[in-house]
Amino acid sequence: MSDETLTEILPPIRHWPALDLSGVDFDPVLTELMREGPVIRVQLPDDEGWAWLVTRHDDVRKVTGDPRFSREAVLKRQPARLAQPFVPSLGAVGFLDPPGHTRLRGTIADAFTSHGVERIRQESRRLLGELVDELLQDGPPADLVATVLSPFPVVVTSELLGVPAPDRHGLRTWTRLILSSSTDTRISERAREEMGAYFTELIGRREGSTDEDVTSLLGAAVGRGEVTLEEAVGLTVLLQTGSEAVTHTCGQLFYLLMTRPDLAERLRAEPEIRPQAIDELLRYIPHRTTVGLSRIATEDVGIRGVRIRAGDAVYVSYLAANRDPDVFPFPETIDFSRSPNPHLSFGSGPHQCPGGALAHLEAGLLVDALLDRVPDLRLAVPPKEVPFRKGTRIRGPESLPVTW
Repeated sequence: MSDETLTEILPPIRHWPALDLSGVDFDPVLTELMREGPVIRVQLPDDEGWAWLVTRHDDVRKVTGDPRFSREAVLKRQPARLAQPFVPSLGAVGFLDPPGHTRLRGTIADAFTSHGVERIRQESRRLLGELVDELLQDGPPADLVATVLSPFPVVVTSELLGVPAPDRHGLRTWTRLILSSSTDTRISERAREEMGAYFTELIGRREGSTDEDVTSLLGAAVGRGEVTLEEAVGLTVLLQTGSEAVTHTCGQLFYLLMTRPDLAERLRAEPEIRPQAIDELLRYIPHRTTVGLSRIATEDVGIRGVRIRAGDAVYVSYLAANRDPDVFPFPETIDFSRSPNPHLSFGSGPHQCPGGALAHLEAGLLVDALLDRVPDLRLAVPPKEVPFRKGTRIRGPESLPVTW
């Protein structure tokens, strides 16, 4: 698109509050923003500036895959941001651009291939079986989050990372403190520092290792001089905190299945459609509040006739992209037969979540275990009484009271 066709008239700035929403309700403010246009200006909570917001599926993929939109540039300025704490850290994989980002991600690529994830499938199924055994032995009522959905992803991620079992409870505590935007900034940063110190020591012990877990792969890469210890630790912290996102996404998934028993019954009756159905549920579930990290335009770029100036902060909304009617006909409908389903729930471009295959595996194992072993699983309270998390970036139920 030539510069002459790009509009120089800036659209108005729209305030986008981080709403505490319950259930699987889609953000009504985001719905309005999507209707207003594919590229708009927004002011996010606790920030005096503004940023561009991109909402269409194709445009989101363009921004996330275009090197002219830089994550590293965030380190040179303080862009518009979602909420505190926001402390960009040098060497963290989330703030690296290629080729540095590609180099660091490449050290753990083998662990996150389908083969690498399959390596832990049987052990993950066994660990989940033990949790469901305990759930059934203790009997109803129970909190599905506390008994299964919270410990399971932590255990699986720790297994993939190579974290010894006695250390996993501490990692879960640090993760929750890091991710909660309602936590005092100093407490969140202290938790991040403590987790970082833990992984610094663990990775340092594994230089020269030939094992296949992530900390061993990173320890070996540090030993060979391929990555720095700081880079390895930053990546491991990112992967560990990602387990909390799986907990809350699966919390929404089971809340949805228990409030839409027709969907659960179909998955029980047709187990062969479960992998495809999980993709559709992941597309539909609003897994976060507003947006994540921004990018900075390094030169003028045109999107949908709008000129994004060099230095402007740009956000993409994966939630909005997953409801783009040009890509997903009748996007408000849950359609287990939807194919293809190019949802962006795990992101897009070089920064696409490396744990997407792992999260899909965990969701599939949870659906299999709970639908098959607890066929009468249902909410123990009315849907409106299920408490959902407040003041957090990742949406999900605080607890999920169930009976059977």
